[in-house]
Amino acid sequence: MHEPQINPWSNNQSVDVEKLFSDFGIEPIAPVLSELPEIPYFMRRGIVVGHRDYLPIATAIRNCTPFHILTGFMPSGHPHLGHLMVMKEVVWHVQQGGNGYVTIADREAHAVRDMSWEKCREYGKEYLACLYALGFEGKTYFQSKNNRLKDLAFEAATKVNFSELTAIYGFGADTELAHADSVITQVADILYPQIDREPAPTLVPVGIDQDPHIRLTRGIAHKMRMFTIEEREGYISVRSKNAPEIALEAVKKAFPHARKYEGHVDIKDVSCSDVSTRVRQIERANGGFAFYTPSSTYHIFMPGLTGGKMSSSIPESIISFYEPEATVRKKVMSGITGGRMTMDEQKRCGGEPDKCSLYLLNLFHMVTEDAELAEIRRKCVSGEIMCGTCKKETAERVAAFLKDFKEKMDAAADKIEV
Repeated sequence: MHEPQINPWSNNQSVDVEKLFSDFGIEPIAPVLSELPEIPYFMRRGIVVGHRDYLPIATAIRNCTPFHILTGFMPSGHPHLGHLMVMKEVVWHVQQGGNGYVTIADREAHAVRDMSWEKCREYGKEYLACLYALGFEGKTYFQSKNNRLKDLAFEAATKVNFSELTAIYGFGADTELAHADSVITQVADILYPQIDREPAPTLVPVGIDQDPHIRLTRGIAHKMRMFTIEEREGYISVRSKNAPEIALEAVKKAFPHARKYEGHVDIKDVSCSDVSTRVRQIERANGGFAFYTPSSTYHIFMPGLTGGKMSSSIPESIISFYEPEATVRKKVMSGITGGRMTMDEQKRCGGEPDKCSLYLLNLFHMVTEDAELAEIRRKCVSGEIMCGTCKKETAERVAAFLKDFKEKMDAAADKIEV
């Protein structure tokens, strides 16, 4: 059986970004950045590297029209710096006018990591505290407590079979049903804002390893539509997938220059966007979902201090928000750098910041000003600064950041409802 290229539940995996983009049709983010009124640092610095259909989101931001922003966190352990980037992406998009949604994927943690419900609740509250500390505004929920979500998951499950899950995730005869159920619950999570509020472009920022969930959801969202809308030579064709006859008749009546045929309506002298908007209204009026196919952005992983992906299963690789300052400083001082073998070689050849876990820690979170980050990089590659000095400076930044962030998390505790 062909194994999937990426496994969303793996703690340690290296992802070939270029191959993944090529194999699965993810596009580089750079060409669409000019559509944004302002470009956030995580896009400027090459942390967010790819997307699927980000243009509708950028257009909504620029035109101040509705859009949703959603992501989720599996509460399988304490949150750490590796989780912070996607949180920042959500908060920034909320600040740009998006309707914010965050799900705590406790059903997934219970099914995949065998976490107790009480532990899921405990860790989930910590994730929410982090989000509120960053300034998140919007709706949050635990999967297990959201009955409307469960109903949507059941509906979505009618549009996928186990062979599709096998092709995407590598599921086999020994896969527990609860694991498969957690996948379809995540599909419902992604679509949920469009039933909780209204159908609108929806962005899901994720790490690259989560792309299988995006691909599955995009396919299911399409299958759950009553109509497909196709732009043809000189006209727009609205074709029924499973629409009742009364809905198809309503499409015909909605446009003066429309002709109804068996299973489709052809419309002239109207833009595709206007047809799409009106057809969605008709679909909803007739009991359909009228989903927009969700969009996604993809960020690279912040490497662990020991190399590889930052993971709770490797305590030395992470910086948790609940660790003593002395422990954090020790971890930073022990972090893998891009330094040379000797001080003389470092002065002569310079360091390699792109291989340095501490430089990337600064790039992701610790240095907010681009000019300051550029100076750190210049000193490194010129051999002007040694790794020991850079480690000490980074340790100071991390300690100060965590002190301030923990205070904000504590202050946000009263916002958390479970």
